[in-house]
Amino acid sequence: MLIIAALAALAGAGFGYGLRHWLVKSRYSQQERQGQQLLKDAQREAENCVREAKLQAKAELLKSREEFETSTKDKREELAALDNRVSQREEHLDRKVAMLEKKERALEQRVGEVERQASEYEKAQAEYKGLIAAEKEKLQKVAGMTQAEARQTLMARIEGEVHGEMSGLIRKVQEEARDTAEREAGRIVGMAIQRYAASHASELMTSSVALPSEDMKGRIIGRDGRNIRAIEAATGVNLLIDDTPEAVVISAFDPVRREIARIALERLILDGRIHPARIEEVVAKTTEEMGERIRQAGEEAIYLVGLQGFDPEILRSLGRLKFRTSYSQNVLMHSVEVAQLMGVMAGELDLDVTLAKRIGLLHDIGKALDHDVEGSHASIGADLLRRHGESPVVVNAVASHHEEAAAESLYAVLASAADAISAARPGARSETTDLYVKRLEKLEGVASGFPGVERVYAIQAGREVRVVVQPEKVNDHEALILARNICRKIEAEMQYPGQIRVVVVRETRCVEYAK
Repeated sequence: MLIIAALAALAGAGFGYGLRHWLVKSRYSQQERQGQQLLKDAQREAENCVREAKLQAKAELLKSREEFETSTKDKREELAALDNRVSQREEHLDRKVAMLEKKERALEQRVGEVERQASEYEKAQAEYKGLIAAEKEKLQKVAGMTQAEARQTLMARIEGEVHGEMSGLIRKVQEEARDTAEREAGRIVGMAIQRYAASHASELMTSSVALPSEDMKGRIIGRDGRNIRAIEAATGVNLLIDDTPEAVVISAFDPVRREIARIALERLILDGRIHPARIEEVVAKTTEEMGERIRQAGEEAIYLVGLQGFDPEILRSLGRLKFRTSYSQNVLMHSVEVAQLMGVMAGELDLDVTLAKRIGLLHDIGKALDHDVEGSHASIGADLLRRHGESPVVVNAVASHHEEAAAESLYAVLASAADAISAARPGARSETTDLYVKRLEKLEGVASGFPGVERVYAIQAGREVRVVVQPEKVNDHEALILARNICRKIEAEMQYPGQIRVVVVRETRCVEYAK
């Protein structure tokens, strides 16, 4: 049994080994066949790819060749067109050169002709001058006088004949110009005054401070005068304490310092503590407040006029004008009035209203510095505005509004006119009696210095001069010339606001008595 079992096991093992060997061999054969098939498929696919690549390369080559041929054709056409244009331009230039050569030849011929004519003209002129000289000699021999004597005789005769016609012509031209100019100027000025119509308030700078009692004078003076010396040293003014009851007079050339001293003294009197330390404290505080008041005054002025964009230094100088007066007219209010008048007149003349108002407001700004700087207020103001970047039109108008410089624009003429209107209108300014009488006397003296004048009267507060002439010495034509000469002499020798009317009166009175 064991032997049979062993043999059966050996037989089973041999059969299993054989079966396994057959299975492996058959699987290897199958894989080999699959590998060969895959290799054949890869070869076929590679051949297809090569064929497609060759076909694509041929297509790309054909496409590139077509594009190259197309671009080459376009370039050839452009070059052909360029050659054509160059050829046409060369032909055109050749024609121009030929034409220029032709014109040059014609010009040379013309120059030669002109030179020949000039030579002939010089010869003819020389002959003409010779003939004229010969004729003049013959005329001088016949007339018995030289050429200069004949000219003087002729001029004297013509002057006598046309003297009357000249006066009449002058009168006619003047009347026509006066009618036109006065009508238009009167309309513009009248409209400006009517639209502004500002009432004038004469603001006099007070120079006295009221005291509650006479005892306060002693307290202001202080022991050995130390209080009054402290006030004068701190403010730069002079205090005049005299016999005037219950009042102290403040004297100072600078109106701002005078105003500071007045306010400080009033505060010291109300406080009652008057000693050097307190005086310095009050004056320092008042000075600081005065700077703020000056700035506010400048801002109020530009607000009234409707302007903006001013340099701070110009604004402070403008505010200082509030404490300046000219013939009792407040300079700041006068500047505001001039600005409004210039604005109205500029609007009527189609000019820049804002620029005109700016010039009018700044025209007297030099008066804020004329106590510290030498020169007229017009030149001082122009220099100040130039330093702070104002336009040349503004600077020139300020410099020339009193005719100290030449006016370079219509705005400068408007500034002079508006300044004269504001200063010369009734009630704007006041003068002392002595100055008023001296001006009238000088006005009458200027007019009475002409020959033929019999009497001279300054009337209407110096706005008109009435000149009575002797009729036997001055005729109607000479009266017109006399009026013009008087006007010119007044303009040259006198300073006055506004304008002065000169009226020459010539009359003949014939008196007989019936007996």
